[in-house]
Amino acid sequence: MAGLVSARANPIYSSHNLRRSRLPRPMASRALEMSYKHPAIALRPSKSLSLVAASLQPAKTISAGQFSNTVPTEEVLNIWRSASAVCFDVDSTVCLDEGIDELADFCGAGKAVAEWTTKAMSGSIPFEEALAARLSLFNPSLSQVQDFLDKTPPRISPGIAGLIKKLMVKNIDVYLISGGFRQMINPVALQLGIPLENIFANQLLFGSSGEFIGFDAKEPTSRSGGKATAVQQIRKVHNYKALVMIGDGATDLEARKPGGADLFICYAGVQLREAVAVKSDWLIFDFEELITSL
Repeated sequence: MAGLVSARANPIYSSHNLRRSRLPRPMASRALEMSYKHPAIALRPSKSLSLVAASLQPAKTISAGQFSNTVPTEEVLNIWRSASAVCFDVDSTVCLDEGIDELADFCGAGKAVAEWTTKAMSGSIPFEEALAARLSLFNPSLSQVQDFLDKTPPRISPGIAGLIKKLMVKNIDVYLISGGFRQMINPVALQLGIPLENIFANQLLFGSSGEFIGFDAKEPTSRSGGKATAVQQIRKVHNYKALVMIGDGATDLEARKPGGADLFICYAGVQLREAVAVKSDWLIFDFEELITSL
């Protein structure tokens, strides 16, 4: 993959743990083998993976009565039950946190970056602009990313492991479609049993000395409409009859379009983005709703 900026140093694709994760060596080795496309600086060996599933209330007090889509229609249920593939957003959906916000906070720029994330997820500014602006506020080095991953365990959303397991038992393919970074997503995919080739995400780029030089702008998820593009590609390649997108943000909602997702389910168990929730086909606050309805 090409680098975002021109630099004398060769870009380095660092693939390691999910944010705040510790992988057993066999899993770490597989993640590195599957994701490297260029030589990379060796990262310190990671330790045992500790996934923390924690209950988290939505960002604000919600009255179910203010939304008309918390109870699915028969048509929505039929699509959900007949899906041959389900695509999940990662940040604030599969995981409880926004990965870039947590990394920025670790590097001392949390508040400023979080403000940009809110803008990006609401759809008020182009995603690629928000991504570049957020990263420029703290320019994470390879060593900082490594320290962050080593010192803080990931938090996985309650119920997501059970939902993914049930989907796979029913031979429904599962994908992770994220505006976050592969360095943070690969290990969780392995833990949840999701093939690494079913990940569509961004890639941080580092120079030969570990300095941050940008992100791979060729990844479809690095720009507005990128998730929709990724979902359309998935559907075209595999010819799925019915495909569902689950997430919390405007970029997830965009995936519901001709040739893309037939259904958009808004998960508001972590963050409620009202502009997105009101346009979703089904608004849920607990993954158990999806498990029991299959």
